[in-house]
Amino acid sequence: MSLDPATVRRIAALARLRVTEDEVVRLQGELNGILGWIEQLNEVNVDGIEALAGATLGALPMREDVVTDGGMVEEVLANAPERIGDFYAVPKVVE
Repeated sequence: MSLDPATVRRIAALARLRVTEDEVVRLQGELNGILGWIEQLNEVNVDGIEALAGATLGALPMREDVVTDGGMVEEVLANAPERIGDFYAVPKVVE
């Protein structure tokens, strides 16, 4: 499948993009390249392959939900440009 310049302009209008004639030519090449990749994917034999609905098919292992402070105050604040006690010092942003 190949897109003509009129179709590229129509796609740009639907996407609310303002494109110049030079950009139409460039976009035509890029969109045709994308469609070429899609055509390649359509050639892959997927008979017998079940559709994947998510990244994990099973239940994830659960762990106990425990609140901790991490115990790494010095490591966390080691790269702070300024600090006041155990906190980052930042400039005032609201007056």
